[in-house]
Amino acid sequence: MADFTPQAGPFQPVGTTDSESMFCDLLNRLRARYTFQPPLDELVAFIAKACEGYATKGVCNLLISNGGWLFSLCTSRLASITRMSPFGPARLSDRELEVDFLQHTTPSDRVTLIATAPLTSNEQWDLYQPGEWRLWDRGQAVRYGRIAVPDRATGGERIPNG
Repeated sequence: MADFTPQAGPFQPVGTTDSESMFCDLLNRLRARYTFQPPLDELVAFIAKACEGYATKGVCNLLISNGGWLFSLCTSRLASITRMSPFGPARLSDRELEVDFLQHTTPSDRVTLIATAPLTSNEQWDLYQPGEWRLWDRGQAVRYGRIAVPDRATGGERIPNG
């Protein structure tokens, strides 16, 4: 991400990746803003607003979780699929391999995958739009939103539906 300097604070990147710097920046912003865990809607609005700032610096596809929920944001490429019973086979797009999820799941399972591109060739993946974010809970999207995304954050690419 161009011209990005993380906010000072107790969380500092160990490495040199943009994603690590951004993650530490977000943690420092959260710590500076809240002394307690805010209501979920307020927290998600705060994260989305911070991500809008990150997107001004370049491509910013991300997943952030607290172990209970998962926040996902797409500025250029992100896709998801949720599988539920009855489970069937999935063929990988990049190799001759098929996985029969019926053999690895129970009827009450919900399996959601999020990736930068569809991983299977025989299933309908849901493609995010640039600026779209989703909040996931137990494999189900429970909140949706959109942030403004400048052209430099889209990376000029979209993925075909697989």
